[in-house]
Amino acid sequence: MAAHMTPEEFRRAGYAVVDWIAEYWSTLGERPVTSQDPPGTVAAALPPTAPERGEPVDAVLADLDTLVTPGLTHWQHPGFFGYFPANTSGPSVLGDMVSSALGVQGMLWATGPACTELETVMLDWLAELMDLPQRFRSTSTGGGVIQDSASSATLVATLAALHRASKGRWRTDGLDRRYRSYTSTQGHSSIEKAARVAGLGAEGVRVVEVDPASQTMDPTALRAAIEADLAARDVPAIVVATVGTTSTTAVDPLPEIGAICAEYGVWLHVDAAYAGAAAVCPELRWAHAGLEHADSYCFDAHKWLLTGFDCDLFWVADRAELVEALTVMPEYLRNAASESGAVIDYRDWQVPLGRRFRALKLWFVLRWYGAEGLRAHIRSGVALADRFAARVAEDDRFELTAAHPFSLVCFRLSAGDEASAELLRRVNATGRVHLTHTRVAGRYTLRLAVGSPSTTEAHVDEAWQLLSSAADELVAP
Repeated sequence: MAAHMTPEEFRRAGYAVVDWIAEYWSTLGERPVTSQDPPGTVAAALPPTAPERGEPVDAVLADLDTLVTPGLTHWQHPGFFGYFPANTSGPSVLGDMVSSALGVQGMLWATGPACTELETVMLDWLAELMDLPQRFRSTSTGGGVIQDSASSATLVATLAALHRASKGRWRTDGLDRRYRSYTSTQGHSSIEKAARVAGLGAEGVRVVEVDPASQTMDPTALRAAIEADLAARDVPAIVVATVGTTSTTAVDPLPEIGAICAEYGVWLHVDAAYAGAAAVCPELRWAHAGLEHADSYCFDAHKWLLTGFDCDLFWVADRAELVEALTVMPEYLRNAASESGAVIDYRDWQVPLGRRFRALKLWFVLRWYGAEGLRAHIRSGVALADRFAARVAEDDRFELTAAHPFSLVCFRLSAGDEASAELLRRVNATGRVHLTHTRVAGRYTLRLAVGSPSTTEAHVDEAWQLLSSAADELVAP
Protein backbone atom coordinates (compact mmCIF):
# COMPACT_ATOMS: atom_id res chain seq x y z
CA MET A 1 0.00 0.00 0.00
CA ALA A 2 1.33 3.44 -0.95
CA ALA A 3 2.02 5.66 2.06
CA HIS A 4 0.90 9.25 2.31
CA MET A 5 3.18 11.59 0.36
CA THR A 6 5.74 13.10 2.70
CA PRO A 7 6.69 16.77 2.49
CA GLU A 8 10.02 15.78 0.91
CA GLU A 9 8.32 13.52 -1.65
CA PHE A 10 5.90 16.34 -2.37
CA ARG A 11 8.81 18.73 -2.89
CA ARG A 12 10.39 16.46 -5.54
CA ALA A 13 7.08 15.69 -7.25
CA GLY A 14 6.06 19.35 -7.08
CA TYR A 15 9.20 20.46 -8.88
CA ALA A 16 8.44 17.89 -11.58
CA VAL A 17 4.87 19.15 -11.97
CA VAL A 18 5.98 22.78 -12.17
CA ASP A 19 8.56 21.81 -14.81
CA TRP A 20 5.84 20.00 -16.73
CA ILE A 21 3.54 23.05 -16.63
CA ALA A 22 6.33 25.40 -17.74
CA GLU A 23 7.21 23.09 -20.63
CA TYR A 24 3.53 22.84 -21.62
CA TRP A 25 3.18 26.62 -21.69
CA SER A 26 6.42 27.11 -23.62
CA THR A 27 5.38 24.64 -26.36
CA LEU A 28 1.71 25.57 -26.60
CA GLY A 29 2.10 27.53 -29.81
CA GLU A 30 3.45 24.43 -31.58
CA ARG A 31 0.42 22.29 -30.74
CA PRO A 32 -2.88 22.09 -32.61
CA VAL A 33 -5.37 24.32 -30.78
CA THR A 34 -8.02 21.58 -30.70
CA SER A 35 -7.89 17.81 -30.46
CA GLN A 36 -7.54 15.94 -33.75
CA ASP A 37 -8.94 12.68 -32.30
CA PRO A 38 -12.49 11.32 -32.60
CA PRO A 39 -14.82 11.10 -29.58
CA GLY A 40 -14.01 8.28 -27.17
CA THR A 41 -10.26 8.26 -27.86
CA VAL A 42 -9.17 9.25 -24.36
CA ALA A 43 -11.68 6.99 -22.61
CA ALA A 44 -10.58 4.01 -24.71
CA ALA A 45 -6.92 4.59 -23.82
CA LEU A 46 -7.54 4.56 -20.07
CA PRO A 47 -7.59 1.30 -18.08
CA PRO A 48 -11.05 0.03 -17.19
CA THR A 49 -10.39 0.06 -13.43
CA ALA A 50 -8.41 2.09 -10.91
CA PRO A 51 -4.88 0.83 -10.12
CA GLU A 52 -4.57 -1.67 -7.27
CA ARG A 53 -1.18 -0.33 -6.25
CA GLY A 54 -0.04 3.26 -6.17
CA GLU A 55 2.05 4.69 -9.00
CA PRO A 56 4.76 7.36 -9.03
CA VAL A 57 4.00 10.90 -10.18
CA ASP A 58 6.41 10.44 -13.10
CA ALA A 59 4.06 7.82 -14.54
CA VAL A 60 1.10 10.19 -14.26
CA LEU A 61 3.04 12.99 -15.97
CA ALA A 62 4.00 10.65 -18.81
CA ASP A 63 0.32 9.83 -19.33
CA LEU A 64 -0.54 13.52 -19.28
CA ASP A 65 1.69 13.87 -22.35
CA THR A 66 0.45 10.82 -24.21
CA LEU A 67 -3.22 10.63 -23.18
CA VAL A 68 -4.52 13.94 -21.88
CA THR A 69 -2.98 16.90 -23.68
CA PRO A 70 -3.57 15.47 -27.20
CA GLY A 71 -7.26 15.25 -26.27
CA LEU A 72 -7.64 18.85 -25.16
CA THR A 73 -8.88 22.10 -26.57
CA HIS A 74 -6.02 24.34 -25.46
CA TRP A 75 -7.68 27.42 -24.01
CA GLN A 76 -4.34 29.07 -23.18
CA HIS A 77 -3.05 28.68 -26.77
CA PRO A 78 -2.06 31.98 -28.44
CA GLY A 79 -4.25 30.98 -31.40
CA PHE A 80 -7.34 30.29 -29.27
CA PHE A 81 -9.88 32.94 -30.29
CA GLY A 82 -13.09 31.08 -29.45
CA TYR A 83 -15.97 31.90 -27.09
CA PHE A 84 -14.56 34.38 -24.56
CA PRO A 85 -11.11 33.95 -23.06
CA ALA A 86 -10.84 31.82 -19.90
CA ASN A 87 -7.25 32.58 -19.16
CA THR A 88 -4.93 31.87 -16.32
CA SER A 89 -1.43 33.09 -15.52
CA GLY A 90 1.64 32.02 -13.58
CA PRO A 91 0.75 33.97 -10.43
CA SER A 92 -2.81 32.63 -10.50
CA VAL A 93 -1.60 29.03 -10.71
CA LEU A 94 0.79 29.63 -7.81
CA GLY A 95 -2.02 31.14 -5.73
CA ASP A 96 -4.22 28.14 -6.51
CA MET A 97 -1.42 25.81 -5.43
CA VAL A 98 -1.20 27.55 -2.07
CA SER A 99 -4.99 27.48 -1.70
CA SER A 100 -5.05 23.74 -2.44
CA ALA A 101 -2.19 23.12 -0.02
CA LEU A 102 -3.84 25.02 2.82
CA GLY A 103 -7.11 23.20 2.25
CA VAL A 104 -9.03 25.92 4.09
CA GLN A 105 -12.81 25.65 4.30
CA GLY A 106 -13.94 29.29 4.24
CA MET A 107 -17.65 28.94 4.92
CA LEU A 108 -17.53 31.04 8.11
CA TRP A 109 -15.19 33.75 9.33
CA ALA A 110 -14.46 31.44 12.25
CA THR A 111 -13.38 28.56 9.97
CA GLY A 112 -10.74 30.72 8.27
CA PRO A 113 -10.52 34.34 9.38
CA ALA A 114 -7.78 35.29 6.91
CA CYS A 115 -9.69 33.53 4.10
CA THR A 116 -12.70 35.80 4.69
CA GLU A 117 -10.85 39.03 5.36
CA LEU A 118 -8.48 38.72 2.40
CA GLU A 119 -11.49 38.14 0.14
CA THR A 120 -13.29 41.21 1.47
CA VAL A 121 -10.22 43.38 0.89
CA MET A 122 -9.57 41.96 -2.61
CA LEU A 123 -13.12 42.84 -3.66
CA ASP A 124 -12.63 46.33 -2.23
CA TRP A 125 -9.31 46.65 -4.07
CA LEU A 126 -11.03 45.82 -7.35
CA ALA A 127 -14.01 48.06 -6.64
CA GLU A 128 -11.51 50.90 -6.21
CA LEU A 129 -9.45 49.88 -9.23
CA MET A 130 -12.58 49.81 -11.43
CA ASP A 131 -14.20 52.87 -9.80
CA LEU A 132 -17.36 50.95 -8.91
CA PRO A 133 -20.11 52.80 -6.99
CA GLN A 134 -19.29 53.48 -3.34
CA ARG A 135 -22.22 51.43 -2.09
CA PHE A 136 -20.55 48.26 -3.40
CA ARG A 137 -17.66 48.68 -0.94
CA SER A 138 -17.53 46.75 2.33
CA THR A 139 -17.11 50.08 4.11
CA SER A 140 -20.61 51.05 2.93
CA THR A 141 -23.89 49.11 2.93
CA GLY A 142 -22.78 46.54 0.40
CA GLY A 143 -19.71 44.52 -0.41
CA GLY A 144 -18.25 41.85 -2.62
CA VAL A 145 -17.81 38.09 -2.65
CA ILE A 146 -16.25 35.53 -4.99
CA GLN A 147 -18.74 33.22 -6.72
CA ASP A 148 -17.71 30.34 -8.94
CA SER A 149 -19.22 31.88 -12.07
CA ALA A 150 -21.51 34.60 -13.37
CA SER A 151 -24.20 31.93 -13.58
CA SER A 152 -24.14 31.58 -9.79
CA ALA A 153 -24.06 35.36 -9.38
CA THR A 154 -27.23 35.67 -11.46
CA LEU A 155 -28.91 32.92 -9.45
CA VAL A 156 -28.00 34.56 -6.12
CA ALA A 157 -29.23 37.94 -7.41
CA THR A 158 -32.48 36.31 -8.54
CA LEU A 159 -33.04 34.76 -5.11
CA ALA A 160 -32.37 38.05 -3.32
CA ALA A 161 -34.69 39.82 -5.75
CA LEU A 162 -37.49 37.32 -5.02
CA HIS A 163 -36.96 37.86 -1.30
CA ARG A 164 -37.36 41.61 -1.81
CA ALA A 165 -40.27 41.41 -4.24
CA SER A 166 -42.23 39.12 -1.92
CA LYS A 167 -41.50 41.32 1.11
CA GLY A 168 -39.79 38.35 2.74
CA ARG A 169 -42.50 35.76 2.10
CA TRP A 170 -40.36 33.87 -0.41
CA ARG A 171 -37.96 32.80 2.31
CA THR A 172 -40.66 31.07 4.38
CA ASP A 173 -43.52 30.35 1.99
CA GLY A 174 -41.80 29.97 -1.37
CA LEU A 175 -43.32 31.36 -4.54
CA ASP A 176 -46.83 32.57 -3.69
CA ARG A 177 -47.60 34.10 -7.10
CA ARG A 178 -45.97 34.64 -10.47
CA TYR A 179 -42.75 36.65 -10.33
CA ARG A 180 -41.00 37.86 -13.45
CA SER A 181 -37.39 38.12 -14.59
CA TYR A 182 -36.45 40.34 -17.55
CA THR A 183 -33.48 40.31 -19.90
CA SER A 184 -32.84 41.09 -23.54
CA THR A 185 -32.80 38.63 -26.41
CA GLN A 186 -29.01 38.84 -26.10
CA GLY A 187 -28.91 37.97 -22.39
CA HIS A 188 -26.89 34.94 -21.32
CA SER A 189 -28.51 31.49 -21.10
CA SER A 190 -27.69 31.41 -17.38
CA ILE A 191 -30.46 33.97 -16.78
CA GLU A 192 -33.13 31.50 -17.90
CA LYS A 193 -31.39 28.73 -15.97
CA ALA A 194 -31.40 30.88 -12.81
CA ALA A 195 -35.11 31.50 -13.26
CA ARG A 196 -35.76 27.78 -13.66
CA VAL A 197 -33.67 26.87 -10.60
CA ALA A 198 -35.42 29.59 -8.59
CA GLY A 199 -38.82 28.13 -9.49
CA LEU A 200 -39.97 30.79 -11.96
CA GLY A 201 -39.76 28.44 -14.92
CA ALA A 202 -38.67 29.45 -18.39
CA GLU A 203 -42.06 31.15 -18.80
CA GLY A 204 -41.16 33.42 -15.92
CA VAL A 205 -38.51 35.12 -18.06
CA ARG A 206 -39.62 38.05 -20.17
CA VAL A 207 -37.30 38.34 -23.17
CA VAL A 208 -37.07 41.99 -24.18
CA GLU A 209 -36.38 43.06 -27.74
CA VAL A 210 -33.17 44.87 -28.65
CA ASP A 211 -32.35 47.79 -30.86
CA PRO A 212 -31.56 46.11 -34.21
CA ALA A 213 -28.55 48.32 -34.88
CA SER A 214 -26.84 48.14 -31.50
CA GLN A 215 -28.19 44.79 -30.20
CA THR A 216 -28.84 46.49 -26.83
CA MET A 217 -31.96 46.20 -24.68
CA ASP A 218 -34.78 48.54 -25.74
CA PRO A 219 -35.86 50.48 -22.62
CA THR A 220 -39.28 51.23 -24.14
CA ALA A 221 -39.88 47.51 -24.67
CA LEU A 222 -38.74 46.80 -21.10
CA ARG A 223 -41.20 49.32 -19.69
CA ALA A 224 -44.00 47.85 -21.78
CA ALA A 225 -43.23 44.33 -20.54
CA ILE A 226 -43.21 45.44 -16.91
CA GLU A 227 -46.49 47.32 -17.28
CA ALA A 228 -48.13 44.36 -19.02
CA ASP A 229 -47.11 42.09 -16.15
CA LEU A 230 -48.37 44.52 -13.55
CA ALA A 231 -51.69 44.70 -15.37
CA ALA A 232 -51.85 40.89 -15.20
CA ARG A 233 -51.10 41.10 -11.45
CA ASP A 234 -47.73 39.46 -11.89
CA VAL A 235 -44.77 40.81 -9.87
CA PRO A 236 -41.70 42.19 -11.68
CA ALA A 237 -38.77 40.93 -9.57
CA ILE A 238 -35.48 41.36 -11.42
CA VAL A 239 -34.03 42.90 -14.57
CA VAL A 240 -30.70 41.46 -15.75
CA ALA A 241 -28.88 43.97 -17.94
CA THR A 242 -25.68 43.04 -19.76
CA VAL A 243 -22.41 44.89 -20.20
CA GLY A 244 -20.74 42.98 -23.03
CA THR A 245 -23.25 40.47 -24.42
CA THR A 246 -22.02 37.01 -25.35
CA SER A 247 -22.69 37.28 -29.05
CA THR A 248 -21.35 40.76 -29.80
CA THR A 249 -20.29 42.52 -26.54
CA ALA A 250 -23.18 44.98 -26.79
CA VAL A 251 -23.67 47.22 -23.74
CA ASP A 252 -27.23 47.67 -22.50
CA PRO A 253 -28.24 51.29 -21.69
CA LEU A 254 -27.92 51.16 -17.89
CA PRO A 255 -29.01 54.76 -17.19
CA GLU A 256 -32.41 54.26 -18.85
CA ILE A 257 -32.84 50.69 -17.54
CA GLY A 258 -31.81 51.77 -14.05
CA ALA A 259 -34.36 54.59 -14.01
CA ILE A 260 -37.12 52.15 -14.98
CA CYS A 261 -36.09 49.68 -12.28
CA ALA A 262 -36.07 52.46 -9.69
CA GLU A 263 -39.52 53.65 -10.78
CA TYR A 264 -41.07 50.19 -10.39
CA GLY A 265 -38.97 48.96 -7.47
CA VAL A 266 -37.39 46.14 -9.47
CA TRP A 267 -33.98 44.64 -8.59
CA LEU A 268 -31.34 45.49 -11.22
CA HIS A 269 -28.53 42.99 -11.69
CA VAL A 270 -25.76 43.88 -14.14
CA ASP A 271 -23.97 40.96 -15.78
CA ALA A 272 -20.56 42.12 -17.04
CA ALA A 273 -19.04 38.63 -17.03
CA TYR A 274 -16.61 39.30 -19.87
CA ALA A 275 -16.42 43.05 -20.36
CA GLY A 276 -16.35 44.18 -16.73
CA ALA A 277 -12.60 43.61 -16.52
CA ALA A 278 -12.14 46.43 -19.05
CA ALA A 279 -13.05 48.96 -16.35
CA VAL A 280 -9.55 48.73 -14.89
CA CYS A 281 -8.79 51.10 -17.80
CA PRO A 282 -10.32 54.57 -17.29
CA GLU A 283 -10.97 55.01 -21.02
CA LEU A 284 -13.23 51.93 -21.03
CA ARG A 285 -15.35 52.82 -17.98
CA TRP A 286 -17.98 54.39 -20.22
CA ALA A 287 -19.54 50.91 -20.29
CA HIS A 288 -20.38 51.27 -16.58
CA ALA A 289 -22.33 54.51 -16.96
CA GLY A 290 -25.49 54.09 -14.91
CA LEU A 291 -24.05 51.34 -12.71
CA GLU A 292 -24.98 53.39 -9.64
CA HIS A 293 -28.57 52.20 -10.22
CA ALA A 294 -27.62 48.50 -9.84
CA ASP A 295 -28.53 46.38 -6.82
CA SER A 296 -25.89 43.83 -7.82
CA TYR A 297 -23.09 43.51 -10.35
CA CYS A 298 -20.62 40.84 -11.41
CA PHE A 299 -17.73 40.12 -13.71
CA ASP A 300 -15.46 37.12 -14.25
CA ALA A 301 -11.83 37.66 -13.32
CA HIS A 302 -11.34 34.24 -14.93
CA LYS A 303 -12.21 35.57 -18.37
CA TRP A 304 -10.09 38.61 -19.15
CA LEU A 305 -8.22 39.37 -15.92
CA LEU A 306 -5.58 36.62 -15.85
CA THR A 307 -7.11 34.72 -12.92
CA GLY A 308 -7.77 31.02 -13.44
CA PHE A 309 -11.27 29.59 -13.39
CA ASP A 310 -13.24 29.81 -11.18
CA CYS A 311 -13.38 33.40 -9.94
CA ASP A 312 -16.49 35.51 -10.50
CA LEU A 313 -16.57 38.76 -8.54
CA PHE A 314 -20.05 39.68 -7.30
CA TRP A 315 -21.04 42.86 -5.49
CA VAL A 316 -24.28 43.87 -3.84
CA ALA A 317 -25.42 47.31 -2.76
CA ASP A 318 -27.19 46.00 0.36
CA ARG A 319 -25.48 43.02 1.95
CA ALA A 320 -28.07 42.80 4.74
CA GLU A 321 -30.78 42.06 2.19
CA LEU A 322 -28.73 39.27 0.61
CA VAL A 323 -27.80 37.68 3.94
CA GLU A 324 -31.39 37.79 5.13
CA ALA A 325 -32.50 35.98 1.99
CA LEU A 326 -29.92 33.19 2.16
CA THR A 327 -28.87 32.64 5.76
CA VAL A 328 -29.63 29.33 7.47
CA MET A 329 -28.05 28.74 10.89
CA PRO A 330 -27.96 25.15 12.18
CA GLU A 331 -26.70 24.58 15.70
CA TYR A 332 -23.44 22.99 14.55
CA LEU A 333 -22.36 26.22 12.84
CA ARG A 334 -23.09 28.55 15.75
CA ASN A 335 -20.07 30.44 17.06
CA ALA A 336 -19.31 33.54 19.06
CA ALA A 337 -17.85 35.52 16.13
CA SER A 338 -20.93 35.04 13.94
CA GLU A 339 -23.31 35.89 16.75
CA SER A 340 -21.37 39.05 17.55
CA GLY A 341 -22.39 40.48 14.17
CA ALA A 342 -18.87 41.84 13.73
CA VAL A 343 -17.76 39.45 10.94
CA ILE A 344 -18.79 38.36 7.46
CA ASP A 345 -19.82 34.74 6.93
CA TYR A 346 -19.64 34.28 3.18
CA ARG A 347 -21.72 31.09 3.28
CA ASP A 348 -24.70 33.51 3.52
CA TRP A 349 -23.72 35.17 0.22
CA GLN A 350 -23.91 32.04 -1.97
CA VAL A 351 -25.83 28.80 -2.56
CA PRO A 352 -23.30 26.22 -1.26
CA LEU A 353 -22.12 26.12 2.33
CA GLY A 354 -18.47 25.27 1.61
CA ARG A 355 -16.07 27.54 -0.22
CA ARG A 356 -12.45 27.48 -1.37
CA PHE A 357 -9.81 30.10 -0.60
CA ARG A 358 -10.15 31.64 -4.06
CA ALA A 359 -9.05 35.10 -2.95
CA LEU A 360 -5.46 33.84 -2.82
CA LYS A 361 -5.09 33.53 -6.59
CA LEU A 362 -6.65 36.97 -7.01
CA TRP A 363 -4.19 38.38 -4.46
CA PHE A 364 -1.24 36.76 -6.27
CA VAL A 365 -2.42 38.18 -9.62
CA LEU A 366 -3.04 41.70 -8.32
CA ARG A 367 0.32 41.82 -6.57
CA TRP A 368 2.33 40.34 -9.48
CA TYR A 369 0.83 42.50 -12.24
CA GLY A 370 -0.18 45.58 -10.30
CA ALA A 371 -2.81 47.92 -11.68
CA GLU A 372 -0.53 49.00 -14.53
CA GLY A 373 0.07 45.41 -15.62
CA LEU A 374 -3.64 44.64 -15.69
CA ARG A 375 -4.35 47.78 -17.68
CA ALA A 376 -1.60 46.86 -20.15
CA HIS A 377 -3.14 43.40 -20.62
CA ILE A 378 -6.62 44.80 -21.35
CA ARG A 379 -5.26 47.47 -23.69
CA SER A 380 -3.24 44.88 -25.59
CA GLY A 381 -6.39 42.83 -26.23
CA VAL A 382 -8.30 45.88 -27.44
CA ALA A 383 -5.43 46.91 -29.72
CA LEU A 384 -5.10 43.43 -31.23
CA ALA A 385 -8.86 43.30 -31.89
CA ASP A 386 -8.65 46.73 -33.55
CA ARG A 387 -5.78 45.47 -35.70
CA PHE A 388 -7.80 42.46 -36.83
CA ALA A 389 -10.97 44.50 -37.42
CA ALA A 390 -9.01 46.87 -39.64
CA ARG A 391 -8.01 43.93 -41.87
CA VAL A 392 -11.64 42.85 -42.13
CA ALA A 393 -12.84 46.36 -42.94
CA GLU A 394 -10.27 46.75 -45.72
CA ASP A 395 -11.35 43.54 -47.52
CA ASP A 396 -14.47 43.81 -49.70
CA ARG A 397 -15.20 40.08 -49.30
CA PHE A 398 -15.80 40.55 -45.58
CA GLU A 399 -18.02 42.71 -43.41
CA LEU A 400 -18.02 43.60 -39.72
CA THR A 401 -21.36 42.70 -38.16
CA ALA A 402 -21.13 44.60 -34.87
CA ALA A 403 -19.12 47.22 -33.06
CA HIS A 404 -15.97 45.96 -31.32
CA PRO A 405 -15.40 48.15 -28.26
CA PHE A 406 -13.46 45.48 -26.35
CA SER A 407 -11.44 42.52 -27.70
CA LEU A 408 -14.10 40.61 -29.65
CA VAL A 409 -14.54 41.09 -33.40
CA CYS A 410 -17.70 39.81 -35.13
CA PHE A 411 -17.48 39.44 -38.91
CA ARG A 412 -18.71 37.37 -41.84
CA LEU A 413 -18.26 36.80 -45.52
CA SER A 414 -20.53 38.99 -47.60
CA ALA A 415 -21.23 35.87 -49.69
CA GLY A 416 -23.63 34.63 -47.02
CA ASP A 417 -24.24 32.07 -44.31
CA GLU A 418 -23.06 28.91 -46.07
CA ALA A 419 -19.81 30.49 -47.19
CA SER A 420 -19.18 31.91 -43.72
CA ALA A 421 -19.82 28.56 -42.03
CA GLU A 422 -17.50 26.78 -44.45
CA LEU A 423 -14.86 29.46 -43.88
CA LEU A 424 -14.97 28.76 -40.14
CA ARG A 425 -14.75 25.00 -40.70
CA ARG A 426 -11.72 25.29 -42.97
CA VAL A 427 -9.79 27.71 -40.79
CA ASN A 428 -10.40 25.73 -37.61
CA ALA A 429 -9.40 22.52 -39.39
CA THR A 430 -5.86 23.87 -39.79
CA GLY A 431 -5.31 23.45 -36.06
CA ARG A 432 -3.49 26.78 -35.99
CA VAL A 433 -6.40 28.86 -34.66
CA HIS A 434 -9.82 28.30 -33.17
CA LEU A 435 -12.76 30.66 -33.69
CA THR A 436 -16.44 30.20 -32.85
CA HIS A 437 -19.66 31.59 -34.30
CA THR A 438 -22.97 33.18 -33.41
CA ARG A 439 -25.88 34.74 -35.26
CA VAL A 440 -26.37 38.47 -35.46
CA ALA A 441 -29.79 39.56 -36.69
CA GLY A 442 -30.25 35.97 -37.87
CA ARG A 443 -27.08 35.91 -39.98
CA TYR A 444 -24.19 33.49 -39.45
CA THR A 445 -21.31 35.40 -37.90
CA LEU A 446 -17.76 34.45 -36.95
CA ARG A 447 -16.31 35.60 -33.62
CA LEU A 448 -12.62 36.25 -32.95
CA ALA A 449 -12.01 36.88 -29.24
CA VAL A 450 -8.56 37.98 -28.11
CA GLY A 451 -7.56 37.35 -24.51
CA SER A 452 -4.60 35.03 -24.03
CA PRO A 453 -1.56 36.80 -22.54
CA SER A 454 0.60 34.92 -25.07
CA THR A 455 -1.30 36.23 -28.12
CA THR A 456 0.70 38.75 -30.15
CA GLU A 457 0.29 40.69 -33.38
CA ALA A 458 1.86 37.75 -35.20
CA HIS A 459 -0.90 35.39 -34.01
CA VAL A 460 -3.67 37.79 -34.99
CA ASP A 461 -2.03 38.34 -38.38
CA GLU A 462 -1.77 34.56 -38.88
CA ALA A 463 -5.48 34.22 -38.13
CA TRP A 464 -6.26 36.86 -40.74
CA GLN A 465 -3.94 35.21 -43.28
CA LEU A 466 -5.67 31.85 -42.80
CA LEU A 467 -9.09 33.45 -43.17
CA SER A 468 -8.06 35.42 -46.23
CA SER A 469 -6.52 32.39 -47.94
CA ALA A 470 -9.60 30.28 -47.25
CA ALA A 471 -11.79 33.08 -48.59
CA ASP A 472 -9.74 33.01 -51.82
CA GLU A 473 -10.98 29.46 -52.36
CA LEU A 474 -14.59 30.16 -51.39
CA VAL A 475 -15.37 33.51 -52.96
CA ALA A 476 -15.11 34.08 -56.67
CA PRO A 477 -13.02 37.14 -57.55
